[in-house]
Amino acid sequence: MPPALKRSALRAFLRSEAAGGLLLMGAAALAVIVANSPFASVYHHILHAPIGPELAPKLGPMTLHLWINDGLMAVFFLLVGLEIKREFLDGALNSWEKRRLPVVAAAAGMAVPALLYLAGAGGDPALAGGWAIPAATDIAFAIGVLALLGSRAPASLKLFLATVAIVDDMGAVAIIALAYTAAIDTLALGAAAAILLILYVMGKSGVTRLSLYLIGAAALWYAILLSGIHATIAGVLAASVIPIVPSKAAPDAVDSPLHRLEHALAPWVAFLIVPVFGFANAGVSLAGIGLGDILAPLPLGIALGLFLGKQIGIFGAVWLAVRAGFATKLRGATWLQIYGVSVLCGIGFTMSLFIGALAFPHDPALIEEAKIGVLSGSLLSALAGYAILRFAPPYPHQARGTATAARHEDAYP
Repeated sequence: MPPALKRSALRAFLRSEAAGGLLLMGAAALAVIVANSPFASVYHHILHAPIGPELAPKLGPMTLHLWINDGLMAVFFLLVGLEIKREFLDGALNSWEKRRLPVVAAAAGMAVPALLYLAGAGGDPALAGGWAIPAATDIAFAIGVLALLGSRAPASLKLFLATVAIVDDMGAVAIIALAYTAAIDTLALGAAAAILLILYVMGKSGVTRLSLYLIGAAALWYAILLSGIHATIAGVLAASVIPIVPSKAAPDAVDSPLHRLEHALAPWVAFLIVPVFGFANAGVSLAGIGLGDILAPLPLGIALGLFLGKQIGIFGAVWLAVRAGFATKLRGATWLQIYGVSVLCGIGFTMSLFIGALAFPHDPALIEEAKIGVLSGSLLSALAGYAILRFAPPYPHQARGTATAARHEDAYP
């Protein structure tokens, strides 16, 4: 079996996300530094100067920023789709019993931040469209913070965070497709449906050659781009038809196209695509920004949604689900540790920045305000979540350092 497939996809995913999350932090910090340096004009010029043809009338000439947000991020969403499909068919979400807690937690963790945002900023009709900005969790950033904690973060917390974020991503994809699509080109959408049907039939017919699916995915991306739906949705749709060979309780199947593609994409997404996106989108000028700007309705609504909404929604949903007997408490984790990871879920970064750009496509000033809210809310969540988990008393078997901890490595829920 090739070395790349010897470990389980989820363990490899968590390791790559942890390292990628640390790299993402560095890329975001560098973007803020550059955007507030003498090189700021060069930074913005390189990102927004036309460098390519006009692929779709609504986009105009392609720029580096568009290639990153509409092109590279489609690959990111392809990996997200592969992870969702694998976890639902062959992983930690392959039964309703396993899905109950993360689904309930993710749903509440999207609804409460959106409601808090609307309560704070929704009074202004011009800002109401940003309701989904604080609804997403950045798994790479959050797992990166958990990685800094080492053994203080039990495996069950990491798996819970990953599964909540995966369900969260499903909601974010649906929001992008439904809430941020202004007009539909029915001819292009029909072409996309035909391409997706061909890929589906290929999978059902036993075709396992990945190159054919990748060619089809590229054609699907272009058709979706022309249709008016955001092109990144093509990544998730393509992932849904990539064949998978189940390998329950075993290393990934070497003859599974989905497993092979996921392993191939994971390092590129974690170590290149997500950091590049962070560098291209986190650069916000802090010149002249005072407390009044941070407390303006848009950034304040986003920050409150991420920092307060996420922890209230997720921890509250978990506590109620356990108390009602709907789900069982995470093994190997205390309530304080569960609360800490709920706070970490307020790191919205990648998906929040992405949705922010979609929510206010024709107003650069509001996009910059949204960045301030995303950065402040995510930073508060990261620092508070880290502090809670760093100083939370460990679960008894962790404190004893016995072999029990090893037996709980994959414990979930």
